[in-house]
Amino acid sequence: MNSAKRYEIFTRFRAANPTPTTELEFSTPFELLIAVLLSAQSTDVGVNKAMRRLFPVANTPQAILDLGIDELKTYIATIGLYNTKAKNVIATCQILVDQHGGEVPPVREALEALPGVGRKTANVVLNTAFGEPTMAVDTHIFRVSNRTKIAPGKNVDIVEQKLLKFVPKEFLHDAHHWLILHGRYTCVARKPKCWNCLIADLCEFRDKTPAPSGVLDPAAVAAAAAAEAAIPAAS
Repeated sequence: MNSAKRYEIFTRFRAANPTPTTELEFSTPFELLIAVLLSAQSTDVGVNKAMRRLFPVANTPQAILDLGIDELKTYIATIGLYNTKAKNVIATCQILVDQHGGEVPPVREALEALPGVGRKTANVVLNTAFGEPTMAVDTHIFRVSNRTKIAPGKNVDIVEQKLLKFVPKEFLHDAHHWLILHGRYTCVARKPKCWNCLIADLCEFRDKTPAPSGVLDPAAVAAAAAAEAAIPAAS
């Protein structure tokens, strides 16, 4: 894919959604960190439901430590792998209190040193809480990057590096949100909704999904309108 196509793709994403953000609900960097830590192999919807119960009771590292692991589990029991995640949350809170004054450090190395926090989680926090132009490559971004050919790669590390290299600088801060949302709602895993995709004409995926019966294909409608406009008017 050439640079002109990439620029147009992100121009359209920005026009459709000028201020994208995560669908996880949070009000502080710490709340975001905990929500992302808990979101592994879970849905944002499920995490948000649990956080709406937890955060009014405890939304600081010390408050969660005071709550204790057993009580914490009662708030997050609906989330997958909650036993392991509860241990990681408690251990993370202890490190934040002991080493960072109860604050979330805006530094990758410090974030990745926290239990349960890998590169992807650190990237989400650095981007969403601290405004850094990072790429948190999840399953959606990996799929969209490869399928569209925006930044194809065999693994998430290659895709991340290609995105950082190829995405125009003016779009870098918001790019990972646009790509996640596009993968979550349009460029879905099994049958991408190509007939309802705002970048279908730029995407280099060959086996595009046709519109379902009875659903108008916007691309076909646009092509028909263009063809009609090109026909000289009868004298």
